[in-house]
Amino acid sequence: MRNWGIGAALALAVAASGAVAANEGQTREVQSKDGTFTGEIVGTPAEGSKFAQLEIGMSMQDVQELLDRAPDRFHTYESGKRWIPFYFGNDATRLQALFREEGCLIFTGGNVWGGGGSELIQIEVDPSGACYQP
Repeated sequence: MRNWGIGAALALAVAASGAVAANEGQTREVQSKDGTFTGEIVGTPAEGSKFAQLEIGMSMQDVQELLDRAPDRFHTYESGKRWIPFYFGNDATRLQALFREEGCLIFTGGNVWGGGGSELIQIEVDPSGACYQP
């Protein structure tokens, strides 16, 4: 019984500190537009918002045309797939983009030689912008 009390106190402390993500538990896996891979949607976009019209598998250009703007901030990083020998997929690197007052999008960044990429693989609805982690 005593261990349960310590665990509950720890969970309460973590929740009070704001360390728990607002969208935790609302992640769903969805098929891409062409059905060749799956992506994730974290949170639920507001009805009628531009983020609600996004689809996993869209290109960066299609997303920018739909949202009618470029990202407010973005950065690239290597995924773990970068180090797989003979990996020729298009997500050895990734690009995370912040759209203020909407959330974050993650795109494939290309293969180890810089080719390919630019497919939307994750949509995170977070109007606060806390999803952006450079």
